Amino acid sequence: MSDNLRHECGIALVRLLKPLGWYEQRYGSPLHGFNQLFLLMEKQHNRGQDGAGIGGVKVGAENGEAFLFRDREIGAQGLTQIYARQLREYNAKVRDGIIVPELGDTVKRHFDFGGEVLLGHLRYGTSGNFDAASCHPYARKSIWPTRNLLLAGNFNLTNTEALNRSLSERGAHVIYSTDTQSILEEIGFWLDEEHDRLFRYHRTQGLEGPALQAAISHDFDVGRVLRQSSKAWDGGYAIAGTIGNGDTFVLRDPNGIRPCWWVRTDDSVAVASERAALMTIVGASQAEVKEIEPGTALIIKADGRVSTETILPAGPKTHCSFERIYFSRGNDPGIYTERKALGAALADRIVEEIDGDFERSIFSYIPNTAEIAWYGLMEELRVRRRGAVKKSILEAQKAGKLDEALLDKLILGNWPRGEKVAHKDVKLRTFISQEKSRVQMASHVYDISYGTVTEGDTLVCVDDSIVRGTTLRQSILRILARPNPRKIVIASTAPQIRYPDCYGIDMSEMGKFLAFQAAVALCQETGKESLLREVYEDCVAQAKKPTQEMQNHVRRIYAAFSEKELSRKAAELVYPTKSGWKGELVIVFQSIEALHKACPSSLGDWYFTGNYPTPGGLGVLNRAFINYWEKREGRSY
Repeated sequence: MSDNLRHECGIALVRLLKPLGWYEQRYGSPLHGFNQLFLLMEKQHNRGQDGAGIGGVKVGAENGEAFLFRDREIGAQGLTQIYARQLREYNAKVRDGIIVPELGDTVKRHFDFGGEVLLGHLRYGTSGNFDAASCHPYARKSIWPTRNLLLAGNFNLTNTEALNRSLSERGAHVIYSTDTQSILEEIGFWLDEEHDRLFRYHRTQGLEGPALQAAISHDFDVGRVLRQSSKAWDGGYAIAGTIGNGDTFVLRDPNGIRPCWWVRTDDSVAVASERAALMTIVGASQAEVKEIEPGTALIIKADGRVSTETILPAGPKTHCSFERIYFSRGNDPGIYTERKALGAALADRIVEEIDGDFERSIFSYIPNTAEIAWYGLMEELRVRRRGAVKKSILEAQKAGKLDEALLDKLILGNWPRGEKVAHKDVKLRTFISQEKSRVQMASHVYDISYGTVTEGDTLVCVDDSIVRGTTLRQSILRILARPNPRKIVIASTAPQIRYPDCYGIDMSEMGKFLAFQAAVALCQETGKESLLREVYEDCVAQAKKPTQEMQNHVRRIYAAFSEKELSRKAAELVYPTKSGWKGELVIVFQSIEALHKACPSSLGDWYFTGNYPTPGGLGVLNRAFINYWEKREGRSY
């Protein structure tokens, strides 16, 4: 992706089903689960580089011993720092004879993360403070195990204010305003209710002390807690949590907006945001890794019972298509295939833009996430060219005109040529205070393979999506224009991004979207500025209505122009005027129909179409446009 976006976080969970001594004998280390967690997180490092956190629970800890642990670190290297710190502590205790690796009980007793439940989170924050305290897992602690909670998730809720108000109406003293805190305290409230219900019941049965605690733990109904907690949530989420007694759960939103996968082996259960991570680290096949269904919770009881339970009625499946286009790692078998299909789907438009002249066209991609789509495009173009050559040969043979010269011309000429033209060299930090200097420095993030493009060529570059167009304007197009191509075609595997996201991706400010900027510019140029004010007034008029009653008034702005008109204006807005280049710039966007055909299992397209899967989405859109018109910056949810 040419634009830098913060986006969905990543979760990982490992639940060991055997004593630690089992893992020492089978895998050569009692830290097998701890190592698995680290590897699952490292394989998903693309999902969060603001910070990381891990948590753990020791099932059946003796009374008086700590049973819940947590470690968090800020920064891109936070994950490595956490694991290095914990391993130093472990190795020091091994050297001192406190821990004997062959004796699993000593590991569990003396190493914080030597428990059965291990939870990890990679943070890519879209709001809040970027410090260690803002990293998951979040914790709620008590001297009663079943009142404790560690929580980590990949989510955004649209109705945090209403959820906090509900807590306050029950008498809670709400200090924080984040959706993470709302979820933590809401689940915590119902944990207390479930604990108290079982406490009262088992006391009437004559149980006291450890027997009472064991009975509460055995009968604790995790599904009941989740149903009560989540009934008012509006948003996209994959939330993993572990209760202090060792009961563990992973809950997915009713529309399946955020991804979540799990696999069970004979000695563990593992969960991750991405299927490929589980396939690689656990060594599972594609068929063995299961998707947690929308509205469903995976529940692992403290005694090792594993089940899935419907928590909320499933809605229409609207899995986030951006996961397929960009966010998830491309080594997942489904995602790899779909990204190639997205590239291939651009072939018609691209062939039209180059007038079928492969001889003077160079095909490349914006590094690095568009590379797989580029493979798909090249494969499709070559298939088409082979088909054309075959047809010409058969026609020449039939006419008796087939000779060696014609074969040479057909076979050796006019073939699609691919090159790696652009290179992404470094990630520059924004430590330069002056805006002019910062932009100038950022323009050198990309470099070019000199000699691959000559003057007069058409250069086609595949990008996976274009959100703001800032990097295109300030950096990429300047460098692509250096060899003075006749024409540059930027081909986006995603459709035009027209609407804000509110379920995890950091793109909620309308005025920053290139497609929206193009629509506004066209309104101004064609005498339709009054349409912008009308939409604003309609948004204000419905602002206090329940989100279920709101309409998408912003859609009328886009409906005033064709997709091609918006694309042409977008190209004008990002044209590298200061580069001295005088060639033609064209931007080609994917169609919605082609997107759905390429990614048939991930139909979430609200940022392209405005078709939000939850009522809260329209509320966010309404606020986003009001904020734009009133010149207020910041998130709209």
